[in-house]
Amino acid sequence: MGIVTVKQKEQPLAYILYLFFLIPGILVAGFNVTEQTTLRTAIAFNLSGPVCLGIAAIFCFKLKIAYQDIHKVLFFMALPLVSTVVYLFFYTPDIRETVTGTGSNFAASGGFGPNQVATVLGIGMFVFSIRFFMLSPSLFLKIINGVLLAVISYRGIVTFSRGGIITALFMIAAFLYIYFNKVNIKAKFRISRTVFVFIGIGLMIWLYSSMQTSGFIDKRYANQDASGREKADISTGRVELISFEIDEFLKNPVLGVGVGKVKELRQQKEGVVVASHNEMSRILSEHGLFGLIALLILLLTPLIFRFKNRSNVFFYSCYIFWFLTINHSSMRIAAPAFIYGLSLIDLQFKTSIKKKQIKKLKIANIK
Repeated sequence: MGIVTVKQKEQPLAYILYLFFLIPGILVAGFNVTEQTTLRTAIAFNLSGPVCLGIAAIFCFKLKIAYQDIHKVLFFMALPLVSTVVYLFFYTPDIRETVTGTGSNFAASGGFGPNQVATVLGIGMFVFSIRFFMLSPSLFLKIINGVLLAVISYRGIVTFSRGGIITALFMIAAFLYIYFNKVNIKAKFRISRTVFVFIGIGLMIWLYSSMQTSGFIDKRYANQDASGREKADISTGRVELISFEIDEFLKNPVLGVGVGKVKELRQQKEGVVVASHNEMSRILSEHGLFGLIALLILLLTPLIFRFKNRSNVFFYSCYIFWFLTINHSSMRIAAPAFIYGLSLIDLQFKTSIKKKQIKKLKIANIK
């Protein structure tokens, strides 16, 4: 609806082309239907995320949003995550009963996919970190935001899914770097003090998580099994999946193998039924040259926009979240699409002339 109702001065042709470049992969899959193929399901599973990203990018491209409003957007995005954490505590109140090894913990994730739960909780970590640094003028608000940050971080860590948590840390680091370089000397001193408190909170969260998991979480992040032996593959099999998908791209470089077909080919050739965990290798293998162009559009367009417009202090955090998430969790959820869209907005810090005139008119009417 927003795409139709919100007028844009410049049409985001790059993202319109991106959506069109996804179509040949659907046609290839349609012409290569087998007994194993459920075309509608394959398209829905593999393209719902990329299409959602295209729509979000078209709507958000150069969209002017006030600085105060972006904080509201992030806050409203984080509120359901607070509800999610409450649900997780009801589902598994005692983590110690569910931890038996260093594998991803479905019980601690509320019965859902640990990868996806950790990813969305990572967003919560990022949002409440922003509020901890930028929107906590009083001690009371700092405590509230600090507690919410700690609770969300703890539940994210004990899912035993590393991708979402590590991504959140990169997002927070990028935000702090940009924020620190934009403020004056007095604010820099305040941020520096807050960083020490922030690190202290982080260490306490990790210590508590380690105690609750009997040290298994330390072994998980050290790439060890339950016995303390180092695992051969830190990527938990993702490198093999990527390698297979790149090979299929090289064999079918123009049109690719078709949407959803790489999973079937993996089953036929290797006897393993595993969906792709990397959106970049998936789009190459299933869409071929069209996928490569689509991927380049997604990678380069935000960077070109950033070169011209540096107003968005959250740009790198949003871009990093999208890039890292699609590389460890593909696009199973809509979050990477929406966050990617936020990297394309034009953040407005000054009050517009129209708003100033309205404010003056209201004051005049009161008098």
